Amino acid sequence: MITRFSFVASLVCALMFGPAAIAGQPDMAPINAMDRAAFVKKFGGIFEKSPWVAEKAWEKRPFASLDDMHAAMVAVAKNAPAPQQLALLQSHPDLAGKEARAGTMTASSVAEQASAGLNTLSSAEFAELSGLNAAYKAKFGFPFIIAVRMYTKEGIFFEFKRRLKNDTQTEFANDLQNVYIITRLRLNKLLDAS
Repeated sequence: MITRFSFVASLVCALMFGPAAIAGQPDMAPINAMDRAAFVKKFGGIFEKSPWVAEKAWEKRPFASLDDMHAAMVAVAKNAPAPQQLALLQSHPDLAGKEARAGTMTASSVAEQASAGLNTLSSAEFAELSGLNAAYKAKFGFPFIIAVRMYTKEGIFFEFKRRLKNDTQTEFANDLQNVYIITRLRLNKLLDAS
């Protein structure tokens, strides 16, 4: 059984030495053979409600590895105009927010938030998180994004409060960096489940 510490250590290792350190390499031939529509259908959900990332990354085929494919997707997001990057950030749900209560989050977001216990908050925790979500959005204009699978509930609250002290440019970059981590974890999960 993998502990949260060993998972985080593996992810840090992967970020330093390449994501292949935590995921087996799938056969890239079938992925490279996909037409654009099939590729977007399979990988369009990796970036939250932003299939345009997969659609544009498809043009970079053939991918030598899963690392190469994810790097192509990240490059699409990194090189997108600022308004498109902002739309990408704004497509993410608030943590335990109205989409969670309404049951309208993507399956990936539901599983990710549940992994940190955000689906079982006490009334006090829920009220605190709602206040943090509102304060963050009011200050920055986009939701707080964090790779929740790497944190405990307490760690998420800590990071939320710490990051609220930053300026908008710093938080825009922090959110995008967390999106890249989240998408790599989603890609690993998707291909492990294939």
